[in-house]
Amino acid sequence: MTTPPQLTHIELHQRSRELELRYANGQQFRLPCEYLRVCSPSAEVRGHGRGRETLQTGKLNVAITAIEPVGNYGVKLIFSDGHDTGIYAWNYLYELATHHDQYWHDYLERLRAAGASRDPEVQVIQLGDWRPDNR
Repeated sequence: MTTPPQLTHIELHQRSRELELRYANGQQFRLPCEYLRVCSPSAEVRGHGRGRETLQTGKLNVAITAIEPVGNYGVKLIFSDGHDTGIYAWNYLYELATHHDQYWHDYLERLRAAGASRDPEVQVIQLGDWRPDNR
């Protein structure tokens, strides 16, 4: 893996609930708070090993309420749902930014497969092959 470019600017856009990242090489990204929350590097989300991840559901309206620097290597993001564990290292933020479309698609597929929803107000029930005319 190559070294990511130097991060020069982080800005939280509260109205759009996006975190803007700007890099020394001119790249810019805006990552939704929901995406950052469901991709948290915390053990609570990622688990303790491959296949032990916890699918995050109902995070559609989550926001970042604070950003705390962690040494010279990353930040801790504090979310409106109380989640505040996990350090977003500079290289992980760059990975999330450059792989956004793929990671987001994969997340939505996992939600669909689990019969879960991004919306905390929605409960999904899968009925399989049931149709009203199956009496």
